[in-house]
Amino acid sequence: MKFIKAFYLTSYFFIYVWGIVFLFVLGYFFREFFILAQLAFYVFIILMIVDTIILFKEKKGIFALRETPIRLSNGDENEIKIYIENFFNYKVNVKIIDEIPFQFQVRNFQYIFNLLPGENKIISYNLKPVKRGEYNFGRINVFVSSPLRLVLRKFQFSGEKTIPVYPSYIQMRKYELFAISNRLTDVGIKRIRKIGHSTEFEQIKEYVIGDDFRTINWKATARKNELMVNNFEDEKSQQVYNVIDMGRTMKMPFNGMSLLDYAINTSLVISNIALHKEDKAGVVTFSNKIGNILPAENRSIQMFKILDLLYKQTTDFLESDYESLCAVLLSKITHRSLILLYTNFETIDALKRQLYFLRRLALNHLVVIIFFENTELKSLLEKEPESTEEIYIKTIGEKFAFEKRQVVMELNRYKIHSILTPPEKLSVNTINKYLELKARSLI
Repeated sequence: MKFIKAFYLTSYFFIYVWGIVFLFVLGYFFREFFILAQLAFYVFIILMIVDTIILFKEKKGIFALRETPIRLSNGDENEIKIYIENFFNYKVNVKIIDEIPFQFQVRNFQYIFNLLPGENKIISYNLKPVKRGEYNFGRINVFVSSPLRLVLRKFQFSGEKTIPVYPSYIQMRKYELFAISNRLTDVGIKRIRKIGHSTEFEQIKEYVIGDDFRTINWKATARKNELMVNNFEDEKSQQVYNVIDMGRTMKMPFNGMSLLDYAINTSLVISNIALHKEDKAGVVTFSNKIGNILPAENRSIQMFKILDLLYKQTTDFLESDYESLCAVLLSKITHRSLILLYTNFETIDALKRQLYFLRRLALNHLVVIIFFENTELKSLLEKEPESTEEIYIKTIGEKFAFEKRQVVMELNRYKIHSILTPPEKLSVNTINKYLELKARSLI
């Protein structure tokens, strides 16, 4: 039974069969071709038997193993590796068909290559999930043929594994490394002059890359014979809350991901940077009712709590209740904090329905409303209309674009900070705003 399940025929087998059939047809008219067809048939049978024997006599002809991360990063390219080794004593042709999760909708995934005797190889490919949740990998199917290329032997390796897709921890680590090495400008983060910088002396320490040259202590450097710098203590432990709207306005897709997932990824990045800046980070989610509230802290386990909370977020995309949000934030967050509210207002009327609650919230906290540009609308406006219909469509598009700018002006009118950003630049623009507010000592 195992032999039957592992036995397959190659395309070359059918080519040879059709060739022999063609010779027999010619043999009906010309006797010489009939004799040639008989000879080809017997040789073909012998080669089939030989090919089958040499392929199936080895119990362990091929070994394959899939290596995956313990979790995948949402919205990022995640590398998957397959290790394969040839135990046959001859060169084999290999075709790998990996059973990747159905969420990727990849139906023709395969690799074809040759392996020499005793050779091993690592095949790598990237997967980019666009939704959080659990992804199930199946088995690794390896089809092997000998140099005769008549018969295929199927090897199947157990690779069943369920891997969770978390918010973008790859993006979080990238910005973390740039922040630690003081190279945030390399990824588009603006260099902002520090205003009201605390100059309270803390300690003298060894110079590391990223330290300000102006703080070098030359006397200590001369004594130690290596660069030493004065370390000054900044104001610490400000509270930063990422408040995420889980309502229907965040359902809009961009490059396969919803605006909600962009907001979740950025919340993870901002929380991590805030903790590195000695601030406290917390998360609040809401829709038609308040979801989760994670109080702002700066303990070492806080990032694990935030990552776990954001991973579990699900929504039915109902109408968001800003009244409940305002009441809960004012009662639960008693100290003045930075509130980064991720939402989306398409029209000025949509903002005005919630403006009272945002203004009330801004009396106690520093509020930043973060909402999204319609990038498809932007590309439409840049295109020259060629018909009356296109002129009409462009006019409507300009109206919607103008309403977005009106939302920004209306928020500025009431001293509420705002960020209007394309989804792909959400993290960079939000970090810029956070660093700007820190530099201006507003938090």
